[in-house]
Amino acid sequence: MCGLVAVKQIAAFSGKVALMNSERPYGTGDASFLAAGGQDGIFKLVHNFFDRMGSDERFVTIWNMHPDDKTISRDKLARFLCGWLGGPKLYSEKYGAIGIPRVHAHLPIGTAERDQWLTCMSESVAEQAFAPEFKRYLMEQLFVPAEAVRRRCAARESEL
Repeated sequence: MCGLVAVKQIAAFSGKVALMNSERPYGTGDASFLAAGGQDGIFKLVHNFFDRMGSDERFVTIWNMHPDDKTISRDKLARFLCGWLGGPKLYSEKYGAIGIPRVHAHLPIGTAERDQWLTCMSESVAEQAFAPEFKRYLMEQLFVPAEAVRRRCAARESEL
């Protein structure tokens, strides 16, 4: 079942302004971006994710894959998610184009690391004020790039 997000639209009828609700499925336009709370909601999620990663021993492996100063890593993930979820393309505005599997190919990411990342993100998503159906949708969608990164890293390892 595809989740829906209610979007308020303003329309003019006979000189009057009326609010109308229309429902769009997640993944359509900016529906996912809005369901995540826009830029503020996404940055909050990312900060929660990095705070959890840095404070929970289960995630030490993926924590250590990032530079000591996580400021840029936090910023990059939040900006990427804004655009990926249908909002403004903040990542490309600041950092240029990105190919998620390619930029992670130098890292030793296997199934365990992919699953650490997904678990950390899932727990962080669970704490957000997102609709339950959006939480499920988001984690299903995040599996796709996480698995693509794992496959790319595995392919690189087999080439060596």
